[in-house]
Amino acid sequence: MVYRVGDQYLPEGVAELDHFLRDHRTSDEKNYDIREFDLLHDLLAKLGHLDSEIDIVCGYRTPWSNNYLREHSNGVALHSQHMEAKAIDIRIPGIPTAQVRDAALSLKRGGVGYYAQSNFVHVDVGPVRRW
Repeated sequence: MVYRVGDQYLPEGVAELDHFLRDHRTSDEKNYDIREFDLLHDLLAKLGHLDSEIDIVCGYRTPWSNNYLREHSNGVALHSQHMEAKAIDIRIPGIPTAQVRDAALSLKRGGVGYYAQSNFVHVDVGPVRRW
């Protein structure tokens, strides 16, 4: 999906990403922080896989969805960056999640969570931190 050409962001591409990343429980959409898309692009570049697909585990969450997940699973933050449309949980097929985690950490552009058991990495553009 093309969301940017050079320094120019394409409103149609950004809107398509926002729609794709909507809360799948409620279908609510939120305008994503554009830095998140740039982070994912730079992560693929860092890994040397610019043409790779990214599997999305979780994108935007409404407060309702976030609370639902907090009640039914472990490790869901009360003030999750997902609710701010600043976080995405991902897998990159063919690349070990530990390698994705290490590359994301090296960028120092936000939070990085490593979920080895569930085989995904959380990347956000909030404060730099790790778990």
